[in-house]
Amino acid sequence: MMNSIKSDYSIIKERDPAARGFLEIIFCYPGFQALVLHRISHKLWKFNLPLAPRLLSQITRSLTGIEIHPAAKIGQGVFIDHGMGVVIGETAEIGNRCLLYQGVTLGGTGKDHGKRHPTLKENVVVGAGAKVLGAISVGSNTRIGAGSVVVKDVAENSTVVGIPGRVVHQSGVKINPLAHSALPDTEANVIRNLMERIDQLENQVSTLNTFIKNLSVGKTKKSLEVRESQNLRDKEIIEFIGNIESDSDLKI
Repeated sequence: MMNSIKSDYSIIKERDPAARGFLEIIFCYPGFQALVLHRISHKLWKFNLPLAPRLLSQITRSLTGIEIHPAAKIGQGVFIDHGMGVVIGETAEIGNRCLLYQGVTLGGTGKDHGKRHPTLKENVVVGAGAKVLGAISVGSNTRIGAGSVVVKDVAENSTVVGIPGRVVHQSGVKINPLAHSALPDTEANVIRNLMERIDQLENQVSTLNTFIKNLSVGKTKKSLEVRESQNLRDKEIIEFIGNIESDSDLKI
């Protein structure tokens, strides 16, 4: 247990530039406090004590705002950043060096007995407010974007965003666990693709209409002149998704 607590302390020093000293981490990091108390309650749970583990977990919840069931299995070097509102269910399993932000839920679905909460492999990052639900497995080195809802298994080295969560990127490249700004904007990308396709179709329809009108009055041309449609260049759309040319680096 002491090795796990040392790992939890070390990972905070490694990943949080705001961590300035030993006493600050001990007294001012609720995520660290919650993990230390959980490791104690988990030991008590393994001894089959009837009330003490759950009582300690409730005390931890009152002190830190983080609710961890005593039966949950948590590896070494786990970092719960800020942590308010984090909920970790009874059969949840968290691998080494995982990072959870505030508002994360590792929850169950239904009332079935047995394994009903998710398993996070090593080096998984779960963004603020994300929900990972059910007896699913999230592969190592995976990032789950803030506010996402994940209900299906996720392979390793993936990036998951959206409701329901969708894998939008998959590779073997090592990632920076704190680089949330690097998550792709999938909704904007989809809208851009649709805009380009609709714009192309509108251009073709407009060109064909002009060609037919010219034929009807005896004006013929050897080739069709395709003109650019302006219907999809509205100010509101550009403000919502950003300029297509300047934001091309966001495309997957």
